[in-house]
Amino acid sequence: MNEPMLALYADHLAVALARSEATLERHRLDALILDAGDAVARSRFDDQWFAYRPAAHFAWWLPLHAPGSCLLLRPGRRPTLYWHDPQSYWEAPPPPSHHGFAAHMDVHLARQAVALHAETATGRAAVVGESEARARALAPNAAWNPPDLVADLDAARTLKTPYEIACLAEANARAARGHDHLRQLFAAGSQSELDLHLDYLRATWQDDAETPYKNIVALDAHAATLHHIAYGRGAPAGASSSLLVDAGATCHGYHADITRTWVRGSGEAADRFRALVRAVDDLQQQLCDAIAIGTPYEALHDRAHLLVGEALRQVGLVHASAEAAVAKEVTFAFFPHGLGHSLGLQTHDVGCARIRPRSDNPWLRNTSTIAEGQVFTIEPGIYFIEGLLGPLRACEAGRVVDWRLVESLRPFGGVRIEDDVVVDAARGHLNLTRAVLPEGGGNAR
Repeated sequence: MNEPMLALYADHLAVALARSEATLERHRLDALILDAGDAVARSRFDDQWFAYRPAAHFAWWLPLHAPGSCLLLRPGRRPTLYWHDPQSYWEAPPPPSHHGFAAHMDVHLARQAVALHAETATGRAAVVGESEARARALAPNAAWNPPDLVADLDAARTLKTPYEIACLAEANARAARGHDHLRQLFAAGSQSELDLHLDYLRATWQDDAETPYKNIVALDAHAATLHHIAYGRGAPAGASSSLLVDAGATCHGYHADITRTWVRGSGEAADRFRALVRAVDDLQQQLCDAIAIGTPYEALHDRAHLLVGEALRQVGLVHASAEAAVAKEVTFAFFPHGLGHSLGLQTHDVGCARIRPRSDNPWLRNTSTIAEGQVFTIEPGIYFIEGLLGPLRACEAGRVVDWRLVESLRPFGGVRIEDDVVVDAARGHLNLTRAVLPEGGGNAR
């Protein structure tokens, strides 16, 4: 990590400490333990484990992948890191991606399981972590995951620091290399989804377990499955016409989440789908430009449905106004998911969904009022999903849909375009993705 980034990290820790001490005071706590967690077994009937990731509340402070570690926070005192290092000869965790934390907290190496009985014997204490059993072993007298405390800690992570934004920007730059590489491969020849997935990992220099989430690599009709991860292993029988890639990368634990949709080939259907991709790219940028501090994110989602309705009308899929398409719930059959979600140490980060969305937006993961420093995704899409279009075809509202055109575009699966954006008071928003991947999709070349 270079000097400017280390300076940002030091400032980040100062903010984290100030926000955390305010939370401790609000909850009248004398000690708070943030548990990094342990590796999780794949099954109680097996001896294999999932790849370990530290709990996000712990990772907010430092990029340490050491199962069994924890951070102790006490008002008016330096944070204390208990770094669990059993020196196992079976396996070793990766080194921290930087050691900048050592100058800002007391560090204790623990060869045995960490227990903080004496440190929490008096006063009020709490443990925030995955396992109640681990919480009891760490501090028997402490409360475990008090809901109001966890909600306040989530809220403290909602407004990103300059260090966090820099990490997210670098994660976007890493992911962009993979996306552009797959665009070129798709334009050049016929590869299987598994081939493309592996090529993405290679281009971004990631192990499969390091990616923020399982890469979505969908050729043709597979794009109609929103989270398609059952990769086809054989090369397609013919030349594929569309490729949807939803894949990211990480930097010091922070996630990029990017989706691009590419088209190739000629003919009327390919040209119409290419026009649809252009329309979604255009409306996606309109939504980014509409980001405004003080506006409910759910209002932005509602606007997305109107713009999707207009895009459907423009390409000839729907013969009705955008307003009518929304009122008849036609747009919900083509665009069934939420517009986006908070982003940070978790792909679906915390703090921006403290209230439930309206009942007509059940999958919306961001219900916050837009505020400076938030980072979230903008990811509209239009898909040809039989399970949603079938009921629409059978009802009165479906009469406004051009079903012949739907059938001609169904083999392309669908389109989604997703950017990661920072809410910025001076500029409205800063698009971390377009800075490194200017095209949202379209013609693969």
